[in-house]
Amino acid sequence: MNKETTNEIMSWIKSIAVACIIVFVVRHFLFSPVIVSGQSMEPTFETDNRVVISKIHKLDHFDLIVFHAPGVEEDYIKRVIGLPGDTVVMKDDRLFINGKEYKEDYLKENKEQIFNDENLTEDFEVTVPEGQLFVLGDNRRNSTDSRLLGCIDQESVVGKVGFRFYPLNSIGFPK
Repeated sequence: MNKETTNEIMSWIKSIAVACIIVFVVRHFLFSPVIVSGQSMEPTFETDNRVVISKIHKLDHFDLIVFHAPGVEEDYIKRVIGLPGDTVVMKDDRLFINGKEYKEDYLKENKEQIFNDENLTEDFEVTVPEGQLFVLGDNRRNSTDSRLLGCIDQESVVGKVGFRFYPLNSIGFPK
């Protein structure tokens, strides 16, 4: 091999190595794709939806997050309802956080599928400990969430859902 060919090969190797390092850093520390599995977030997310999560985030009420679920191998995707120190009350299908009522418009489709005299979500009251989050699935009748798991550690959060990129007819920022 002549020197020019060797220099060209080395240039390609360096470029590929730099690209691999950038991909590793971005995926490990900044953003990561996630495939949704299960019915617990329907209709917001369905099985096989694909989303991008941000690993740099500040969480707020109603943010969609992915977290390491306690006691299982898989990660769960849920909605943050209670932050550390919050008192969360569900009474007659009405959500109160620290005494203030919040509308849950994302539940409209699920509420339309039940009888008028039924509640989508059973009544409960919980105070969220420091360092913890209270999370719920949007499909309240079929979700393993903080009602069963208890509050989750903030440290278990993998990332905040930022963007859905599949299916193509649902591309965008989920609400």
